Amino acid sequence: MADPILVVNAGSSTLKLSVVRSAGAAVGSSTLDPWDGGADSAADAISALVGAGPIRAVGHRVVHGGASFTGPVLVDAETRDAIAALTPLAPLHQPGGLAGIDAARRVVGDVPSVACFDTAFHAHLPIAAATYALPAEWRARWPLRRYGFHGLSHRWAAGRAALLLDRPVDELAVVTCHLGAGASLCAVAGGASVDTTMGFTPLEGLVMATRSGSVDPGLLVWLLRQGLTLDELEEGLEHGSGLLGLAGTDDLREVLAARARHEPAARAAFEVYVHRLCREVAAMTAALGRVDAIVFTGGAGERSPVLRSAVGSRLGYLGIVLDEAANAAAGADASIGSPGARVDALVVTAREDLEIAGLVEELMAG
Repeated sequence: MADPILVVNAGSSTLKLSVVRSAGAAVGSSTLDPWDGGADSAADAISALVGAGPIRAVGHRVVHGGASFTGPVLVDAETRDAIAALTPLAPLHQPGGLAGIDAARRVVGDVPSVACFDTAFHAHLPIAAATYALPAEWRARWPLRRYGFHGLSHRWAAGRAALLLDRPVDELAVVTCHLGAGASLCAVAGGASVDTTMGFTPLEGLVMATRSGSVDPGLLVWLLRQGLTLDELEEGLEHGSGLLGLAGTDDLREVLAARARHEPAARAAFEVYVHRLCREVAAMTAALGRVDAIVFTGGAGERSPVLRSAVGSRLGYLGIVLDEAANAAAGADASIGSPGARVDALVVTAREDLEIAGLVEELMAG
């Protein structure tokens, strides 16, 4: 049996590691949460997981690939420099990806190292979906487009949906809902991303744990004119908004518990969250022209029957009808749609590690 692949998923404050066999099964894993973002602590965690065991290759999740990286690439010194140059586009996440690359090289040596980008799945969005209606001079000067994120998760979720439905992925129109601390939707047609809710940065789109999601840009200009500094604006949008700004907590479980106690702020926060989510699901179906299935993934998407039920009840006009018993009992990779419903509804466990390992396999085989 071939030696396994080490998968390094470095976030802004967490580090997830997996050892994956060629059959697509993780045989070991560990998580640093919180993680200090440093290469030293990452190297210690990698050493503890892989020990002296042989590793065939390393796959790295890198959040931003810019316009240059539209698929997985072997990492050499030039590639690493190019990834580092994209840090201004993802200042919270790109440094962690670089630290993971450096740490793995330190521990496992010169085995092939492959960068897999969250933006790559959206690299070929139609012009209509990717383009901001901004001055031509700005668009010529800077790489201003909608990049999209969570692509590794969306690609995995769409592929698993096809398997669960026993239908070819290239025949399906699916809305994948990655609902975690960061949250985004993707319209997947024939296995390709044709629209998504995140844009130039991961701030656009849905209400998230601490991020605002889409806000009138005129409101932001107004706030700056009122005296907010750029740093204060960025901090508020990234770390003080979303559920935290609305309900005082960034944990949806706590919001739901407070809502059950009829606390007004929690009730309002949940309504805002679900309203934006359902509005954007409808927008994704417009991009697709039809919808065969809606897929819930990510921490909240996988673990909150209450959230899924609220979404399903509001989207019945699309043909989504949940089986509430199946929804309440759903575990990994489960169907929660009512038999006979026009649109299937599924819960899929997020497995970015297996998606990355598969991309590494494809690149090495090609």
